[in-house]
Amino acid sequence: MSGLTVPSVHRKDIALNRTLPMVLAVALFMEHMDSTVIATSLPAIAEDIGTNPVTLKLALTTYLVALAIFIPVSGFMADRFGAKRVFRSAIAVFVAGSIGYAISDSLLAFVLARFVQGMGGAMMTPVGRLVLVRATPRSELVSAMAWLSIPALVGPVIGPPLGGFITTYFSWHWIFLINVPIGLAGILVSGRVLPDFEPDMRGRLDVIGFALAALAASGLVFGLSVVSLPALPPVVGVATVLAGLAAVWAYVRHARRTPSPILDLSLFSNRAFRAAIIGGSLFRIGVGATPFLLPLMFQIGFGLTPFQSGLLTFAAAFGSIAMKFIARTTLRAGGFRLVLLLTALLGSAFIGINGLFTPATPHGLIIAVLVAGGLFRSLFFTSANALVFAEIADRQASQATAIAAATQQISIAVGVALAGGILEVSSYMTDTPLTLDHFMIAFLSVAAFSALSVLPFLTLPADTGSAVSGHRRGRRIEQEDTALAAERSV
Repeated sequence: MSGLTVPSVHRKDIALNRTLPMVLAVALFMEHMDSTVIATSLPAIAEDIGTNPVTLKLALTTYLVALAIFIPVSGFMADRFGAKRVFRSAIAVFVAGSIGYAISDSLLAFVLARFVQGMGGAMMTPVGRLVLVRATPRSELVSAMAWLSIPALVGPVIGPPLGGFITTYFSWHWIFLINVPIGLAGILVSGRVLPDFEPDMRGRLDVIGFALAALAASGLVFGLSVVSLPALPPVVGVATVLAGLAAVWAYVRHARRTPSPILDLSLFSNRAFRAAIIGGSLFRIGVGATPFLLPLMFQIGFGLTPFQSGLLTFAAAFGSIAMKFIARTTLRAGGFRLVLLLTALLGSAFIGINGLFTPATPHGLIIAVLVAGGLFRSLFFTSANALVFAEIADRQASQATAIAAATQQISIAVGVALAGGILEVSSYMTDTPLTLDHFMIAFLSVAAFSALSVLPFLTLPADTGSAVSGHRRGRRIEQEDTALAAERSV
């Protein structure tokens, strides 16, 4: 196995630079928060630009489509033009899209701004993770990933209450304008903090692969989004998903015949990488469904206002932040295999428990459950994200980030579509409006899907990724078992 190496920079200097993960995390927090902050502001925005909330919500899928199109090419762009330059440019594009949002006065302008912002977001997350992986010693990768996992989990829970507050007491335009100072600060600080990596001018862009991957990812993401929304007939979503699956099949055939495909599927021959991607995708189905189901249940089933609902869901952020302080110690003690198995089961259990809430449940108990669930989910994703890079060579890191980011978007879309479909089917079968029983069925169903994530990790050796986790016990156990077997054979 080849270790991760850092070209053009010294590891000693990087090890001393503790601000690197924080700079990357702030930029990624901006993206993840922005994707949910709009939720509580849709009615006000729709009224202002002369459309209805359902149509506007469908228009917001433009962002997901842009992510799906451009994420596959992010690894190539980082290698060709330099990860630091691409990351800073991505922030600039994201900010430009945010300004476009704020000045939009029509549905078309809103959609175009959303697409531009998606182009920036497609590069920001995977390239930011790539910078971190290449610039961090293996022994510190878990701690660095802990910082980088927090924005993805904290952003979505902060977004709804923040959006409701800004829209209620100021104007929806400020939801997007607050990205401008954050983005400019990110560009300036990252220019000083991020290390320079020399571009790799070898190889050409796999144009056919890029087109097929873009069609596959965008077809799946858009189709699943349409299925979960009532704006278009479900047949449109189903047809789009089928087209996306056909593009997946075509891309797999293309990648097998191409020396340098845009997404190198040979990485799945690495057992640790394969388990991290498949297990992480399954777990993310339930996690992706939770921000969709929980506010709906609080508002429809409990009768809470959007702002009150957002304040309750915000509690999960505290669990995510607390994880930062225990991730490295936990993985060192238990190793990737044990930690991922336990957090997958516990995280899935807490997703299911959400469906047992009733209006009579004390808010203190709800908050405690959400905090605990946020902690286990955050620890799972920190571990899974680090495992993606634990046993691959540095030259494969850009491919790994692109594949990981693409599968993340698809699995989140699957989670939302699955949750929405379960609610609709259960409501149709009982011939009643949505009730708490319907939400219980949805939560338990997506929790079961998330629990399936334990299956890929069961096949891993106990010492998988020990150079990253610092876990040695698994290796000693295997050595002792080998020695014992040798003695018995004699």
